Amino acid sequence: MVTNPPDLRPDRAPRARIEDAPRPGQPTIGMVSLGCPKALVDSERILTRLRAEGYAISPDYAGADAVIVNTCGFLDSAKAESLEAIGEALKENGRVIVTGCLGAEPGYITGAHPTVLAVTGPHQYEQVLDAVHAAVPPDPDPFVDLLPASGVTLTPRHYSYLKISEGCNHACRFCIIPDMRGRLVSRPAHAILREAERLVEAGVRELLVISQDTSAYGLDLKHATENGHRAHITDLARDLGGLGAWVRLHYVYPYPHVRELIPLMAAHSDSGGLVLPYLDIPFQHAHPDTLKRMARPAAAARTLDEIAAWRRDCPDLALRSTFIVGFPGETEAEFQTLLDWLDEAQLDRVGCFRYENVAGARSNALPDHVPDEVKDDRWHRFMEKAQAISEAKLAAKVGQRLEVIVDEVDEDGVATCRTMADAPEIDGCLFIDEDTGGLAPGDFVTVEVDEAGEYDLWGRRLR
Repeated sequence: MVTNPPDLRPDRAPRARIEDAPRPGQPTIGMVSLGCPKALVDSERILTRLRAEGYAISPDYAGADAVIVNTCGFLDSAKAESLEAIGEALKENGRVIVTGCLGAEPGYITGAHPTVLAVTGPHQYEQVLDAVHAAVPPDPDPFVDLLPASGVTLTPRHYSYLKISEGCNHACRFCIIPDMRGRLVSRPAHAILREAERLVEAGVRELLVISQDTSAYGLDLKHATENGHRAHITDLARDLGGLGAWVRLHYVYPYPHVRELIPLMAAHSDSGGLVLPYLDIPFQHAHPDTLKRMARPAAAARTLDEIAAWRRDCPDLALRSTFIVGFPGETEAEFQTLLDWLDEAQLDRVGCFRYENVAGARSNALPDHVPDEVKDDRWHRFMEKAQAISEAKLAAKVGQRLEVIVDEVDEDGVATCRTMADAPEIDGCLFIDEDTGGLAPGDFVTVEVDEAGEYDLWGRRLR
């Protein structure tokens, strides 16, 4: 029986998939993309620009003239992982260009790896291209390489991440992303719509909307209307929902106007249109004192009221979130409040971080840091609670008929699928292990659920 335990790092993007085949003599660049889906989109943009200039993309070190490592700097453990990836690329290839969030600290990188060719910060696309040109001069074949290229994607062809803004205006004490990526900068709505239309025309069946703070989209633009499209998350979601693909919203802060999205999700449940009944909301904790120390909105009780109202208006709504345990000053009573809140909230999908100090984060200076062994104990207790909730909620789906999207059909004929309640890589799966002939990635199929586990479902295909 296939099972799908949750990733212990819910911030990770899917593994980059590279399927390019270079022509003989073509300059070739490798890419290692670490961190979150927002970084994966940055990698796609870099590779799209390079592909349009005549470069091929190598899936391995040996076939590359140089390697770009797109780094993550969210946690100290992520920084260590990035340094390890840079070291591996240097060992296997020797010619390495570093970019991404950790690139905002060039001295940190060159101190560990002084032989890297160049270091650039997050979303500094032009500087990355300059570094590639210096390391591996372009040599395009004008009859083949300089035709207008479709975007390079690092995800399966049937889904794609759609980044709608950069940066963040929050000042959470545990986070340094605003320092690395700056304040909120929203893309014009008409540009997002144009990109989404191209993706759907190219065969994308699911659009995964991402940013650092999706609810705040358009705030910096004063929600202005340009080319007939208003820069507001509700308007954008409505426009995206009319393209005929699944639309899934990630990183949605529970501002009051989020309730305006719920009718769009309820419409999907009723008629198969508009936005998936799914919200990814980073609650982080539930105790008001912990939230205050985090510099987060401390309104856990009102959040429960909001959740109840959302579910009243959209009963099929799936909620996913991430939490931090062991934040400085977290008492056993505060942690118990979080467990009690989780019992009441009954979230569908949950990820959890043990708190880590991050260089530059204001939380480092807080008193009463929690010992590692206490963090570990709380993490295990939290995940045990979340797993029990997930298992019970999935058991209630046995006997239901659900629409699913096919992600993969393996050599044994087992189809790995996802329901509307499951984002790729981070949530659960639904498996079909018989009568899968003719199914391919990106297909939609109706199934009847006949078995449930802790995180996954099994079902039979209906004709």
